[in-house]
Amino acid sequence: MVKLNKIYTRTGDNGTTGLAAGPRRRKDDLRIVACGDIDEANAAIGMARLYTLPLMAELDAILARVQNDLFDLGADIATPEFGASLGADLGYEPLRIITTQVERLEQEIDGLNAELQPLNSFILPGGTSLAAHLHLARTITRRAERAMVALVAQEGEQVSDAALHYINRLSDLLFVAGRSANDQGRVDILWVPGLNR
Repeated sequence: MVKLNKIYTRTGDNGTTGLAAGPRRRKDDLRIVACGDIDEANAAIGMARLYTLPLMAELDAILARVQNDLFDLGADIATPEFGASLGADLGYEPLRIITTQVERLEQEIDGLNAELQPLNSFILPGGTSLAAHLHLARTITRRAERAMVALVAQEGEQVSDAALHYINRLSDLLFVAGRSANDQGRVDILWVPGLNR
């Protein structure tokens, strides 16, 4: 259980921050950047949820679950695999994203997508306020994914397949959710190639 008694500790004043098990890293370290991008995506989803109720209660419930999952994902990324860059046994089982979380996203994507108008063009981010916020959250999620992929490419760093699959599916979910928020895609703003030439 997390317990926060004091908000400022001054331990980060030197430009470092602690991982879940204690090792400190620079605040521009890719593992910390990924955690920050995940946090930003979560905040953007929180902003989008301001527009979901009362009309889209089912979507709000999906997004609430996603926000909780993003804290799980942040905990996963903030706790490197044993032997990767932590160097010692934690003494407890760290929280990890699991395949059932990915599968749930896939089911929710399929459910939302089944209700949408067919898509014949790329769409521009926008439409309703909810759709615009969901598209912003989608792009932030894609940035988090890029940071996680870059982290995996570094020698000695690991990110689980389930975590990578989750963040990839999440951007897909946010895309179809944005279309759903645009009257099931009926008011999507379509890209017209070369329109302003």
